[in-house]
Amino acid sequence: MRYLIVGGGMTADAAVRGIGSADPEGEVTVIGREEHPPYDRPPLSKSLWTGMDEDRIWRGTETLERTEVLTGRSVVNLDPDGAEVEDDRRERHGYDALLLATGADPIRLPGTDEGVVYFRTLDDYRRLRSHAGKGANIAVLGGGFIGTELASALLDHGAEVTLFFLEHAPLGALLPPNRARRLLESFQRRGAQVHPEVEVHSVVPGDDGFQVLSKEGPSRGPFDLVVAGLGVRPNVGLARDAGLEVEDGIVVDPSFRTSAPRIFAAGDVAAFPFPVSGRRVRVEHEDHANQSGVMAGRAMAGEAEPYDHLPFFYSQVLGTPYEALGITDPEMEVVEVGGDDRFVVYFRSAGRVQGILLWNLRGRMREARRVFRLEGELPPHQLRERIDPE
Repeated sequence: MRYLIVGGGMTADAAVRGIGSADPEGEVTVIGREEHPPYDRPPLSKSLWTGMDEDRIWRGTETLERTEVLTGRSVVNLDPDGAEVEDDRRERHGYDALLLATGADPIRLPGTDEGVVYFRTLDDYRRLRSHAGKGANIAVLGGGFIGTELASALLDHGAEVTLFFLEHAPLGALLPPNRARRLLESFQRRGAQVHPEVEVHSVVPGDDGFQVLSKEGPSRGPFDLVVAGLGVRPNVGLARDAGLEVEDGIVVDPSFRTSAPRIFAAGDVAAFPFPVSGRRVRVEHEDHANQSGVMAGRAMAGEAEPYDHLPFFYSQVLGTPYEALGITDPEMEVVEVGGDDRFVVYFRSAGRVQGILLWNLRGRMREARRVFRLEGELPPHQLRERIDPE
């Protein structure tokens, strides 16, 4: 069979390997926008800042048998009836089965991109790293996963860091309010200038660098560079224009099949039924990219299985590691267990655990997964007995 994958990231690589495990004779073509073949993305904001060699990020997709990787190309048109796509070089590519692994693009500020790194790719990392170091003055926009990781890394490398974010505290959409405030204080103790509840609307060049403009006060700066982690939007345009069902992402069934029979979607862009609740969600983390890619690849080759994997993610901020499993929605009921430095946060809906955050608790993911396997409702006092943070 002829398999076509649109997108050149981690999900694409995982899908190639999933296809190969189910159909070793299949011919696969991968079309990616970046000039690079698939690589691991988490090191861009994590281990590359702590000494990992850049050569270790490459996945080697282009070296696999019966696999062609076309880089530096964008697919501009999808014809489900004709079972082909057209790229920006006006070349057409046919398929027997197609995977949309188009991912997501960073949210951008209005106006010019001069002086702003919208952190997403290897080239973004290289640009930021070239500016990082002792004496550099860098603004970080966003207090989520990427913003806090990069602010931590830049502080470790001796840069002066100013952090702007909409929430009341860093990781304010993940941590309970009291714990998020402690993290804010930790950034301040490390020497970061912190500006909570600030909505940045533009970055403009000044005499000695770049100024950050917000609705909440005067301009701040100048900065040598501004790095933005303002969230992402899924790349659904190709699917929408082709008539596929689209909500927040591309709508898929439990085997990642879209509303078109021979077209699948996986990774950041796929809106799939969450195994615990059936609620349709998107997940933008490495574990899901890998797992959904393999599952979608196997489904493309005729070996479809329902996706019952509970995706997790991991991160580190100011030297403290944390992991989360499932859906961590701050609008859910929250149950906290533990002290100031080591704790568990359960996210519940309709009495069922939907997500678990493990703060400074390495090696406890197996216990967290066991909690999800329990049937029925778990009252808060029973949750406090499931994972002992001490």
